[in-house]
Amino acid sequence: MHVDRNLPRSTDYFLARLGTLHDRMRARVYREGGSSSIDALAAVAAARDGDTIFALDVHAEEELESFFSAWGDELPLLLIAEGFPDDGGKTYPVGTPRDQVGLTCIVDPIDGTRGLMYQKRSAWILSGIAPAPTDTLPRLSDIHLAMQTELPTSRSQLSDRLWATAGGGMRAETTNLATGSVHSFRPQPSRADSLLYGFGTVSKFFPGAKLPAVQVEERLFEELFGPPLDGNPQVFDDEYISTGGQLYELMVGHDRFTADLRPLFQSAPSAAGEVPRISSHPYDLCTELIAREAGVIVTDGRGDPLGYSLDIRTDCNWIGYANAALKAQIEPRLMAILRELLTTA
Repeated sequence: MHVDRNLPRSTDYFLARLGTLHDRMRARVYREGGSSSIDALAAVAAARDGDTIFALDVHAEEELESFFSAWGDELPLLLIAEGFPDDGGKTYPVGTPRDQVGLTCIVDPIDGTRGLMYQKRSAWILSGIAPAPTDTLPRLSDIHLAMQTELPTSRSQLSDRLWATAGGGMRAETTNLATGSVHSFRPQPSRADSLLYGFGTVSKFFPGAKLPAVQVEERLFEELFGPPLDGNPQVFDDEYISTGGQLYELMVGHDRFTADLRPLFQSAPSAAGEVPRISSHPYDLCTELIAREAGVIVTDGRGDPLGYSLDIRTDCNWIGYANAALKAQIEPRLMAILRELLTTA
């Protein structure tokens, strides 16, 4: 049993608590997905700080509130989650001063709501455990253990779960939701040394900042490969509207490269309009530790390790490479293109 000196309980304790939380939310969301219509799941429940909360989100949030109300009675803690005011932090028991909590837990109850509520693609429960806050909130780099659990569509019975501890490697398992059987597996990021005929994507999910994303993507692939000699595609694109899902695709070898640079593109001279658009936030990236422990290389938009504060407001740029060879090939060209295109009026 490993005890982290920066946390009040053992790693096994926290993994068990997160596992129970994820089990409850997965069961609730899977049940609702199978018994409700798409229109009901996709109904707008609320608007919070520029993001839209759908009916499907509410089911997971109810489980989250119930779980942390009980957990806080056992161990005072700070929960960071979307929907709370200011920096997104709420203490349990409610009203506990932040200097009296034992840890920080950041959670995204459903990362990928838009795909799951239309029953198109799995979403993910994301969570990370970090030390208690001091004068400031912990950062992504302070997360000591993380877990992500797949929320499959109602047509699928299989759900993957991945977890990791800092410096302790990662583990993964698949649960059959129909039979309850659980099987371990070992994710393997791609070992390819080129993007050729693989999946690589610069995210451009929503209107408002697509143009600079496409410009960067086109330039990058042209510099890597030149024009296709026979007209066939050299790189495949996949718009998975879930940060946890994108990290998963890198971990299991489906994707070789992903860049989500929406905050950069929204501030670019070529971006349309002045209205801020939705971007990834720290709760979307709170399981980045798992990807790193699996061997994926994750950086920010400057090529540095992720150091974002664990709040709900910060807009995050991130880039993922399946291995070091791909990073060495792609990163210098990508950084040069970003410097050029994002400073050109």
